[in-house]
Amino acid sequence: MDKTNIIELKHITKSFKDNGFIAVDDFNLEVKRGEFVTFLGPSGCGKTTTLRMIAGFELPDSGEILLNGKSITHLPPYERPINTVFQRYALFPHMNIYENIAFGLKQKKTPKGEIERKVKHVLTLVDLEGFEERNVNTLSGGQQQRIAIARALVNEPEILLLDEPLGALDLKMRKEMQVELKNMHKRLGITFIYVTHDQEEALTMSDKIVVMDKGKIQQIGGPEDIYNEPENAFVADFIGESNIFNGIMTGNLKTRFCGGEFECVDDVPEGTHITAVVRPEDVQIVKAEQGTIQGIVTSVVFQGMHYEIVVKSGKNEIIIYSVNQSIVDEKVGIRIEPEGIHIMIAEDYTNSFIVDINSDYRLEYNDHVLEASLTKLIKGSKRLEDGTIIDASGEKIHFERAKIEASIQPQDIKMTDDVEEGLIQGYISNLIYQGSHYLYVIHTELGHDFAVYDKYLWNMDDHVGLIMPIKKMKFTLKRLK
Repeated sequence: MDKTNIIELKHITKSFKDNGFIAVDDFNLEVKRGEFVTFLGPSGCGKTTTLRMIAGFELPDSGEILLNGKSITHLPPYERPINTVFQRYALFPHMNIYENIAFGLKQKKTPKGEIERKVKHVLTLVDLEGFEERNVNTLSGGQQQRIAIARALVNEPEILLLDEPLGALDLKMRKEMQVELKNMHKRLGITFIYVTHDQEEALTMSDKIVVMDKGKIQQIGGPEDIYNEPENAFVADFIGESNIFNGIMTGNLKTRFCGGEFECVDDVPEGTHITAVVRPEDVQIVKAEQGTIQGIVTSVVFQGMHYEIVVKSGKNEIIIYSVNQSIVDEKVGIRIEPEGIHIMIAEDYTNSFIVDINSDYRLEYNDHVLEASLTKLIKGSKRLEDGTIIDASGEKIHFERAKIEASIQPQDIKMTDDVEEGLIQGYISNLIYQGSHYLYVIHTELGHDFAVYDKYLWNMDDHVGLIMPIKKMKFTLKRLK
């Protein structure tokens, strides 16, 4: 593979002015010539918007897109050597296969003989030679997808963009087309940039995976790197099944989680709060007395290649893949080899937000008055008879040149389906199971994201209110320069 960059995206940002939604936020990426790169992430993460900016269908608010080292940021789509295949193939039903593929070449006034040669060539590439006269309505979904690719390839693009092109196919056809697309990429040698929310699809086909969430890149790497060495809890949870546990480093290459001490291979300082990621296939079920920890089997489901077994150990649930069947309610031991434990520094999910100061020197947030006065919150401060508030040193606090920052921990927030009961309301935009609880991300009406821990399972997009007790909040006075 050529090691030179064909596409570079530098600090690309894109928002939609009608609702202020930031679709892509400071996106930086280098794509090598001939690579198969996949944008992977949940719906709304910005992957299709990024693809459309590469194609020229959307313009970035800021940043630069380079093709072969030259800026194409404001170049129209028809002047870019780039073609796109969409999920809806948009084939012309009134044209046969030959006419569909030749359409773009005819628009460019390409000589007839050259059109015939190129159409026959691309039909050979997609294994549909001899289909020229067939009506597109007589084709299967997989064949229509190949025709859409052939129509893009006939223009001899330097880059082929594919926006969830397998989404309309059934499972069997999707798996067959994954292999076919990968083989096609090898034969053609051109650069593929692919968009999907299907983790297996990305792991199967890609040279490089770009994991995205909320318009930001979470991790870039090869399939094995992404799967075996996730950089944060979102990637670990999104890529395949994972057990994710909170823990602490207890010594050199030793960590404690789920009530047991395990040896690991990640060299992290003792006392560091960590997140341990363990894939289900790396968990071993042994006799209870032989395990590092013990638990009770709560579920056994046969899934063809293995059994999915759930073991409850204290407050934690552990998912295990095993070729050996277990019995529900059986007491078992759990062992994990050091190589099966991936250690990440624990993320700080403390929620911080700015609160307003009203004319009575009380705090407000989202039009709710918080039952607390400034003098009680700012240590050593007091209010003089003329209304002035001074700090512990006797200096007047000029609130027009200061702000009050409130913070609260995820475990101190309660979600409620009675949204009016909450200090603020929003919808669940992400959830990650962390062994003993779920981590929820709530996107609120003010555009702020709050992290919340809850032991109960809520649904994505549920509309919830957030109850945040003032006694659980910490307040900090920050003077502005």
